[in-house]
Amino acid sequence: MTLSLFLALMLAASLLAWARREKHWTKRWETVARSLGLRARDADLLPTYAPSVVLARQHAEQQAEQRRVFETLLDEISQGLVLVDENLRIRYANAPLKKLLHRKDIHAGRPLIAEVRDHQISDLVQESITEKRHTTRRIQMLPSDVGAGANLGGRYFIIEAAPLAADVGGGAWLMIQDVTESAMTEQIRRDFVANASHELRTPLTLINGYIEMLQDDATTSKVPAAMKRSLDVMEKHGKRIARIIEDMLAISRLEDASSSLNKEPFNVKACAKDAADHLAPMLEGRDTRIEFSFPKDGGQLTGDRFYWDQVFTNLIENSIKENTKPGLVIRVTGEWLENECILKVSDNGIGIPAHDLPFVFKRFYRGNKHHSSTQVKGTGLGLSIVKRAVEAHGGTIELTSSPGIETTFTMRLPLQPA
Repeated sequence: MTLSLFLALMLAASLLAWARREKHWTKRWETVARSLGLRARDADLLPTYAPSVVLARQHAEQQAEQRRVFETLLDEISQGLVLVDENLRIRYANAPLKKLLHRKDIHAGRPLIAEVRDHQISDLVQESITEKRHTTRRIQMLPSDVGAGANLGGRYFIIEAAPLAADVGGGAWLMIQDVTESAMTEQIRRDFVANASHELRTPLTLINGYIEMLQDDATTSKVPAAMKRSLDVMEKHGKRIARIIEDMLAISRLEDASSSLNKEPFNVKACAKDAADHLAPMLEGRDTRIEFSFPKDGGQLTGDRFYWDQVFTNLIENSIKENTKPGLVIRVTGEWLENECILKVSDNGIGIPAHDLPFVFKRFYRGNKHHSSTQVKGTGLGLSIVKRAVEAHGGTIELTSSPGIETTFTMRLPLQPA
């Protein structure tokens, strides 16, 4: 009897303990079920969901690992990278950005302007988002009197921005690169070219003047033929050096941001015809024809007439010099559309080889290897001046060439609203 009572008590105690553990684990399962979006009474379905829960956890861990890898890689590049939302609030910034901006930290969630402290950058990002296009610009940072961080005023940066797709959260990415050293080196080079050209122009003018005086004496007195030939060669190359100096000064003025263009309306057809008239002596005795196709009023642009004289002169002269065979036809055309003007200078000459096309606008590049060595070659600066003059007016220039068929320079210029 005593033994039966003892066994009954032990069984009751075991049942009570089992009931308590069952209640405890039931509550735990119900809590887990609710965290997964299930009702408490559906806790018995957890074994069915267990595999998907494990997979979801593994996927989350993989994404976290990928994010750590990408952030590590982005921290190793030299450019600063920022992701912003549509309100220009920072979502992510890599470590190099802090170094570029001389900041101790870049805070996610803050407005971009509060961290970069230059409206040029935030304006560029906003422009990229609004216009939905990739935008690149070189800026010079404005002086800042904000207490925290260093003053970056005067430093040069390349800024790139592009919108992000909606499926990755929208907004935009921004990349910042410090190019101050290369900008300063380029400025030193420009200053040297401009100063050297100015210093050389005066003495060279005097030298050419004395050469002309000696040539005049040679025509009125008996001078050896060798002396006359020497003076002719000196005159020819003296004029070429003078042309190089003038071209270098023109490029320096076009590259100088502080040198503003003297813009005013002018008749484009009249400008092109003046350039052709200036080159008329080169056409004497040659079977060459220059044709013009413009609107009845000649077409009007607002720009610096001085540089457009050079543009048409250099392009037409280039066609004449490069094509010595008879039958050359040079066509200068202008077409006015709603928002842009398209100017073309084309010829039916020998053309430009495909391997030369990427280099024709570079300074001192000459591809006319076919000319006789007795000819005085061009300066190699004419097309470089053309490109910089067109770009200074907000336009672009393209070159296409089919050797022996047609070579065309196409200039596209925005029209100012009336």
